[in-house]
Amino acid sequence: MQFKIARDALLKPMQLVSGVVERRSTLPVLSNLLLDIQGNRLSLTSSNQELELSAEVEVSDVQSEGRITASARKLFDICRSLPEDSEIQFSISGAQLRVSSGRSNFSLATLPAEDFPKSENEVDTIALTLTQEQLSELLASTSFAMAQKDFRPYLNGMLIEVDSGSLRAVATDGHRLALHTVQVENNATEKQRLILPRRSAIELARLLQDPEELVTITGGASHIRAQMSSCTLVSKLVNSRYADYERVIPRDGSKSLVGNREALRQACQRAAILFSEKYQIASFNLGSGEFKVVARNPDQEVSEESVSVDYEGDPIEIGFNVSYLIDVFTAITTDKVRMELTDANSAVLLEPVENYGASFVVSPSRL
Repeated sequence: MQFKIARDALLKPMQLVSGVVERRSTLPVLSNLLLDIQGNRLSLTSSNQELELSAEVEVSDVQSEGRITASARKLFDICRSLPEDSEIQFSISGAQLRVSSGRSNFSLATLPAEDFPKSENEVDTIALTLTQEQLSELLASTSFAMAQKDFRPYLNGMLIEVDSGSLRAVATDGHRLALHTVQVENNATEKQRLILPRRSAIELARLLQDPEELVTITGGASHIRAQMSSCTLVSKLVNSRYADYERVIPRDGSKSLVGNREALRQACQRAAILFSEKYQIASFNLGSGEFKVVARNPDQEVSEESVSVDYEGDPIEIGFNVSYLIDVFTAITTDKVRMELTDANSAVLLEPVENYGASFVVSPSRL
């Protein structure tokens, strides 16, 4: 393997794929990038066994093809440290990868390309295309509700639900739930459900940098693939059954509130100042024309703030983890938000007034 490439052409794709690499891994090859030069195309691939990310870049000067793996961190640091507009030459010498540019020369340890894990090929049962903007909004409005280290594997991920003409993302940690549906053409003849791991959902969101560019999503029984012009992400799926989330969505609440989303978010944000990470339960008093937030901490410190709202129903006092409401008010992008409640012991439904397919559920907390 021997080729030359412009440093500036290599830097961005290398940075894209390096985000998946684990600094410490039980398998040394997972700390490496797979470099595969075929024809005039260089493919860069990283993997953590659950998630694979690859990017391609065109190479004008190829003297010989080949495949090898070398340290992702060192390759990226070398590339980043070289001057702009410089040219880099790669070649293999024995068990070493030689990287040269101007008067700079490096010899890096390698591992065989055959040791690098490769995603399995399987029959795709779903196929759809949407814009990066649509997918980015879908992920941004739901990913915050995923659990992180729950003993139930499906909570540590995101449900991707494909139905005829629609794509829905759902996430919950058992205390709050977020769902977002977009209309998109697909090949589904019946509803299909895939659970994307938390790390994969976060990594996919990071890759969506061009709102108008298209993303093609395909998937089957054990994998999902998101293909863009700049890169391709392949992820294993969580092998679990997702909970029946529909039954926890409250309907026909007897009390409703409509208010300015940003004003409500800021009031909750200020209330959170008094709280520690362990305790963030605030009291919310809802009455005629008023949304009142009261925060008290163990040091007997108190904050109170009222926000003018349109409220219908009997007055109610209800407790919430204030950080959950902040997350929802941040995820909603419209000016107005609607809250529907039944009583102090039942979950609340929050939706943008100008509903664009997003709904949020937050369970109350005991005061």
